[in-house]
Amino acid sequence: MKAITITGTKRAAQTKQETKKLRAEGMVPCVLYGGKEQVHFSTPAMNLKGLVYSPDVHTVDLQVDGSSFRAIMKDIQFHAVSDKILHIDFLELDDQKKVVVHIPVRITGNAAGVRAGGQLLTKMRKLKISALPSDLPDMVEIPIDKLEIGDSIYVRDMKIKGVDFLDTPSNVITAVKTTRLVVEEVKTAGATTEVTPAAAAGAAAPAGAPAAKGAAPAKGAPAKDEKKK
Repeated sequence: MKAITITGTKRAAQTKQETKKLRAEGMVPCVLYGGKEQVHFSTPAMNLKGLVYSPDVHTVDLQVDGSSFRAIMKDIQFHAVSDKILHIDFLELDDQKKVVVHIPVRITGNAAGVRAGGQLLTKMRKLKISALPSDLPDMVEIPIDKLEIGDSIYVRDMKIKGVDFLDTPSNVITAVKTTRLVVEEVKTAGATTEVTPAAAAGAAAPAGAPAAKGAAPAKGAPAKDEKKK
């Protein structure tokens, strides 16, 4: 998994007044836990853009007053109105301990069912996994070229060495569904051809059968109103 570097400064006071002052100065209060001790620090909000406002997931190399820590972001709080970052929790990584993270799903290819008129529906954009830090993937890549209409890819279909998938195995990640247009085309192809009244009137009547009402008399036959000689 790709890493991003964030620098910070330790903060001793953890009162509401102190955190309010930090935010007013454009800083974000943070805490690192999971190691030998908790580390409370702050970092400029602009340093977090590449970590927070990105579809990708990164490990974090924290540089706090000369000390280095390898971590991942575990929790983030936003202001309900302004959407500014209020606080971030980081979890220190241990090479011998598995960590639980959500990683993005990347769909690749062009499904055969879509080319046939179906619709691709992706229901899960991220998957919950557990793995050692060294085995954490950047994403889960799912090729869909062979998907036909009606086919689905489930969580249980995911296989990555060293990675455990924690979502419900029967959950659908992506599928190709039948569209209304395809259904209508199938119905049209299977429908029988109806005989229109015009076509029926133009059909030859059996010998001796009375002519249809309103039909023109046959060539050579006397009209009804012709006077007998």
